[in-house]
Amino acid sequence: MASVKKQVVIVSPALADANNGNWQTARRWQKFLQSPAASGPAFRSRIVAEWPDGPATAHDSCMIALHARRSAASISAWAQSRGSGSELQPVPGLAVVLTGTDLYRDIQTDPQAQRSLQWAQRLVVLQDLGLASLPLALQPRAQVILQSTPARLSLPKSTRLLRAVMVGHLREEKSPHTLFAAARLLTPQDAIHIDHIGAPLDAALAAQAQATADACAGYRWLGALPHEATRRHIQRAHVLVHTSRMEGGAHVVMEAVRSGTPVLASRIAGNVGMLGADYAGYFEWDNASQLVELLRRCQHDAALYAHLQAQCAARAPLFAPETERLAVRRLVTGLISASASA
Repeated sequence: MASVKKQVVIVSPALADANNGNWQTARRWQKFLQSPAASGPAFRSRIVAEWPDGPATAHDSCMIALHARRSAASISAWAQSRGSGSELQPVPGLAVVLTGTDLYRDIQTDPQAQRSLQWAQRLVVLQDLGLASLPLALQPRAQVILQSTPARLSLPKSTRLLRAVMVGHLREEKSPHTLFAAARLLTPQDAIHIDHIGAPLDAALAAQAQATADACAGYRWLGALPHEATRRHIQRAHVLVHTSRMEGGAHVVMEAVRSGTPVLASRIAGNVGMLGADYAGYFEWDNASQLVELLRRCQHDAALYAHLQAQCAARAPLFAPETERLAVRRLVTGLISASASA
């Protein structure tokens, strides 16, 4: 029975069919917890879209909830099951992992997201600047856990053209319109090709993507691809383009860095928190002209491209799996200990 009492439930509104960064984080954390390690025993864990999800919930010792707003109903149910539903105070055994829409929108305006923060025993952000977006009173409860992926070798790259890849489902937060505008500013003489990977979550943006592909020979919209195929596209690209207007800590940025592929990213807190304040590959958000200038410089300025490679290589160890594994297991050990003592 001892092992049964140490069950961990991970609440993720995005499950496998979503094929997005939140799902990848939830699945990776589950693997970290289920495998015995030098830092402690294996934990029984499962991923659900909502909690409670069945009779087994009586044995749950802690909850890790991704999304303060989207998981608010599950967080509230956990608080009520622990006798704290009517009081906005930390609930033992509850951690809330904050996404970009949480940090840079919802916790400022949404009452449900704000209640989720108050109930959390621990708050987790996925990049270094995330802490600064939390209310000062809650920052002592918060910690940074950087996401991780195994290192991959860079795959052979074209010598005829510069190949860029953008990875992100078509939704407003990812600012794909910046990429569409950049594609239209490029000319055939630029010899810069852009592959865009992402599901058509927004019909209007999907129509714009298709129109851009029809008008621009150097732009391809590939739709949604399996994770492994997406990783290979990143490995083959000269650069990853990341145009988002808000991010909690983009999974794809970390995957590019760990594949030796430099990143050209919008200068927003979520990207700066991953790549560092002095990174040379930023363009101002929503500025397609600056993005095109960076793409052209990467094509023709070998010194800049080498500098971006070196900066990414210096950041790559931060996203090593063992570092994330230890942090996640320590988080869960603390949650279970607090839950048992309550």
